[in-house]
Amino acid sequence: MATYHCEMKTGRNASEHADYVARRGFHGKRGDLIASGHGNLPSWTGGDPNVLWKAAEKYERKNGAVYHEVVIALPGELDFEQNMALVEDLVSKLAPGRPHQFAVHAPNSSLEGEPNPHVHLMKSNRMDDGIDRPAEQFFSRYNPSQPEKGGRKKASGGRNRMELRDDVIATRKVVAETINHHLAINGHDTRVDHRTLRDQGVERDAECHLGQARIRGMSARDRDEYIGMRGRNRGSLSS
Repeated sequence: MATYHCEMKTGRNASEHADYVARRGFHGKRGDLIASGHGNLPSWTGGDPNVLWKAAEKYERKNGAVYHEVVIALPGELDFEQNMALVEDLVSKLAPGRPHQFAVHAPNSSLEGEPNPHVHLMKSNRMDDGIDRPAEQFFSRYNPSQPEKGGRKKASGGRNRMELRDDVIATRKVVAETINHHLAINGHDTRVDHRTLRDQGVERDAECHLGQARIRGMSARDRDEYIGMRGRNRGSLSS
């Protein structure tokens, strides 16, 4: 059964995190990068997303997010080409008109040794309005009466906490629907669900993330028992 995982977060150390996502420098030793790309970059970046992130770190307001990120598990039921089509669809829906970069990693699971493909999508919150601005103006405050004199408007600008919460729920739903569409068109019956187990009517606790260090410390018997428990839980969910 395909596993649903959609994590959303923000941060300020954008260029450092971009190196991790793109597996640049010493991060390259991980050897799990299978695809990467970027889009909607302003002209002053010269097509280099790291120029964008360094400028964002410099010019975004000090208490604001420099980047937004979505990390999404890709279904193992799909092959490489099918998952790349899914990634393209997800990026177009989650970062329309916004500067972004993405990377697909496929490390082997520490627990079961199976490939664990997932996509990291980093995006700026600044929406394109067709106005060409230099870097220092690009990240300045938006001017609604004279947009050409201010910075780009933020996607989250002017929204209250409840509206932002609804945006998170809507994003999770879009991700699930997009994954399910690609599973369906590629002939798979399995589906993912963005709702909590409680909202799905499933009476069991959600799985916790063990982490590589804890998994390495497990005995072979403990691993087998945990994997068996996961299989029983997933079976009851799909029945």
